[in-house]
Amino acid sequence: MHEPETSDGFEPEATRREADVTESTRANRGWWDRNADEYQIEHGTFLGDDRFVWGPEGLDEVEAELLGPPEELKGKAVLEIGAGAAQCARWLAAQGARPVALDLSHRQLQHALRIGGSFPLVCADAGALPFADGSFDLACSAYGALPFVADPRLVLREVHRVLRPGGRFVFSVTHPVRWAFPDEPGPEGLSVSSSYFDRTPYVEQDERGHAVYVEHHRTLGDRVRDIVASGFRLVDLVEPEWPAWNTSEWGGWSPLRGNLIPGTAIFVCERD
Repeated sequence: MHEPETSDGFEPEATRREADVTESTRANRGWWDRNADEYQIEHGTFLGDDRFVWGPEGLDEVEAELLGPPEELKGKAVLEIGAGAAQCARWLAAQGARPVALDLSHRQLQHALRIGGSFPLVCADAGALPFADGSFDLACSAYGALPFVADPRLVLREVHRVLRPGGRFVFSVTHPVRWAFPDEPGPEGLSVSSSYFDRTPYVEQDERGHAVYVEHHRTLGDRVRDIVASGFRLVDLVEPEWPAWNTSEWGGWSPLRGNLIPGTAIFVCERD
C-alpha cells in the first residue's frame, strides 16, 4: 500500500497482524510525519490547495453536496478530521463556513500553514477531540483517521459528542471490498487474493517488529454497525463511480479498477 522507509533506510516488512489503539496511533503519527512532504508533492496537484475532493475518483463536494448546499454552509462551524494540508477546510472557508482543521500529524499541518488560511489548525488524536460538547454544526473526513484507527467507535463517539443535535458527519474510506484484492492499479489488482471477512490489520513493521504503518479493515456491515452504535443515523452510502475524465493512478486506484469495482465508500451520518 505504501513504500515508506525507516530512518536507517530499512524497507519495512508488510504483514497482517493485530495492532491495538496505541500501536496504531504511534505508527501512523510517525508515518504521516515522515511522508507528508512526499504525499503533498505527489498528490497536491490532484487535491488542489482549496478543493474538497472525497477520494481518488475525484468526486468534488461542489457537485456532491454531501454536507449540504454550499450556500447553506455560511456561518457553520465545521470540523475536518484528518485534514492533512487542510484543502477541504480551505474550500469550506471560501464558502463562508468556520472550519477547524485537525490532524494527528504535525508535519501535515505544517503544509497547511505553508499554503495558508485564516482558520485554526489543531494537532490532536481523533479519538480524543479537544473540543467541548456540541461545538460544531458539521464534521467531515476525506480518508482521514477512520482507516487508520484500531477502534473506529472511539472516533465516531467523539464526533457525535462534539456535534450539535441535527449535525451531520460525512466521511470517506477505502471501499471495504478492496481488501479482498491486491493493492495494485493494473490487471493483477483484479483477482481476489484474500478473504473480505479477514479483519486482521495491514501492518508495515521495522526490523524490530515495531509497526511503522497500520491500516484497519472493516466490512460494510461493520461500518454501519459502528455508525449506529455510536449514536448516528446513516442517511446515505455513496460509492463514487470512476469518471471518464480521471486518467490518473493513485496507489491501487486506477481507471482500470475504478471502472470495475468500487474504490471509495462515503458514509453520510446524522446526529439526532
